[in-house]
Amino acid sequence: MLEIRDLHASINGKEILKGVNLTVRDGEVHALMGQNGAGKSTLSNIIVGHPAYEVTEGSIIFNGQDLLAMAPEERAHAGIFLSFQQPVEIPGVSMNNFMRAALNAKRKAQGLDPIPATEFLKLMRERRKIVELDSKLANRSVNEGFSGGEKKRNEIFQMAMLEPTFAILDETDSGLDVDALRIVAEGFNKLRKPETSALVITHYQRLLDYLRPDIIHVLIGGQIVHTGGPEVATMIEQGGFDQFINPTPNPQK
Repeated sequence: MLEIRDLHASINGKEILKGVNLTVRDGEVHALMGQNGAGKSTLSNIIVGHPAYEVTEGSIIFNGQDLLAMAPEERAHAGIFLSFQQPVEIPGVSMNNFMRAALNAKRKAQGLDPIPATEFLKLMRERRKIVELDSKLANRSVNEGFSGGEKKRNEIFQMAMLEPTFAILDETDSGLDVDALRIVAEGFNKLRKPETSALVITHYQRLLDYLRPDIIHVLIGGQIVHTGGPEVATMIEQGGFDQFINPTPNPQK
């Protein structure tokens, strides 16, 4: 599904990624862990096409397409979704209108007609239940006045509505209490399908205990230096990231 090869990238002239190699296959959930400033969020922003980041070398292929040649909206229409670390508020735009516009934009790109109003409202009700999102929030402006947990639930709700084939969760667990974390993680798990994949960025094992990723990568200094299974999260919990700083990089093949 997603193949990243020798990716180098910078922002404001400073190189952040220094040769990232990563392959995510259909149905796989990968976790990316690392210290602050290692380049985790930089990688997610580059995948979705954030204009502030410059790719200086390497390639990203998504379902056979050159991702770097695609505009951000084209990447979204192709099935890529990013759950933001700090979801923004959009005053004056109701959740109902926001989601209907986003869904219809994707349908238009797929050559489909706009979704009928009754079908849209039914879909909204079904998907809200997945993350236990209060129906009253649908009539409010996007994320305006939402608690931290509500914002993160809203991100997973948006993912449920848009049904991406590749989702990136960038520190979705940040600032969540135990109950909110469980609801968000369970909502994500309910949306998993054999043909969909995800990249989960986190510092902590507790989110991974819920999501049960297939593969965990450690990103240090702009490179993936270690790749393994669920045991990697335990290694980090017990010994921190220092144990991975000096070894020779071991990029995923």
